[in-house]
Amino acid sequence: MAFDVARIRGLFPALGDGWVHFDGSAGMLVPEQVASAVSTAMRAPVSEPGGVFPAARKAEGIVSSARDAVADLVGADPGSVVLGPSATVLLSRLVDALSDTWTLGDEVVVSRIDEQANVAPWLRAARRVGAEVRWGEIDIETCELPAWQYEKLVGPRTKAVSVTSASGAVGTRPEVSTVVEIARRAGALVVVDATYAAPFVPQDLGDLGADVLVVSARAWGGPAVAALVFRDPELLERVGPVALDPAARGPERLELGPHAFPMLAGLTASVDYLAELDDAAAGSRRERLLTSLGSAKSYQAGLLAQLSTELRSMRHVMVLGDAVRRIPALAFTVTDRKAVDVARHLAERGVCVFADEGAGGVFASLGVGEVGGALRVNLAHYSNTTEVAHLVHALDDLA
Repeated sequence: MAFDVARIRGLFPALGDGWVHFDGSAGMLVPEQVASAVSTAMRAPVSEPGGVFPAARKAEGIVSSARDAVADLVGADPGSVVLGPSATVLLSRLVDALSDTWTLGDEVVVSRIDEQANVAPWLRAARRVGAEVRWGEIDIETCELPAWQYEKLVGPRTKAVSVTSASGAVGTRPEVSTVVEIARRAGALVVVDATYAAPFVPQDLGDLGADVLVVSARAWGGPAVAALVFRDPELLERVGPVALDPAARGPERLELGPHAFPMLAGLTASVDYLAELDDAAAGSRRERLLTSLGSAKSYQAGLLAQLSTELRSMRHVMVLGDAVRRIPALAFTVTDRKAVDVARHLAERGVCVFADEGAGGVFASLGVGEVGGALRVNLAHYSNTTEVAHLVHALDDLA
């Protein structure tokens, strides 16, 4: 495997601003090939699918290529890929459609480790129909989401289980396959958010066994486009449609209005970028993705270990959690300092990180609001050891 971070950094024009970008929770920076694909599509004559003229056929080709790209990324059937403007929008559509069949006393299971955007649609639907919400709790010491608790959380009236495959806040990668197995035994639908995991860990929806996988291209430097991927295309046909066209079939049943075609062109280019992370990768795009993401996973594990070791050696810094399975993301607090003040200090030294007050999500469960909030550090494909050392040095000034 050959993960050449210097070569990868050369693909990102935005790195020329001189800042250290550890703000990946808002999305990675955009590679040049993605920006070029979007701008090229915006300059080209593109109409809407359904016409017999070239501009309409161009639109059809862009949509088809985008479905193929996402299918290659997660190991699925292109006919089961629903495209939309964001993971939040698509998930809300899915939950609204699913909850039409729920009744008073039905149950849905969510988790404390998920982002608020993942949980909110399920809570809203449960309130509307009188369903009960059950919560997967985290271990506050390790930030793990113990899978064994789902044996008690999932029951005969559980309609759906929603869980993330990686936390963008603390980096934890729950044992999703175990959760899926428990839920499927009970006949519950399983929706897994793979947004934060997809840029770093090879995905295979068939092996995972989840019913629906959610991904957002912004997480790996793509445009503002997301996808719902159904393991079984037949399930997609059984979900209530939201399309304005009554004749819509397949994934189009959950797609509302015309697509932003330049964004879909960028989505395809962004998956191609992921497939090229390892310059020694060969074979089909799916094969190259598996090789490249495996290389990225190994590289990032080493970089995260360096950062974690350095931060844990500082007496005034407390790293939150210590999960065994991780993506390259972590959170920490600084003794006697508010997170927002630390973020401001780091910004003055050219480092981009986000401060979280701890009012919601996993940080609320950890109680970090009582100590002034937490800092989120999200490494990216272009992050390197020099940048990690720069962050550590900047934090050392606060000792």
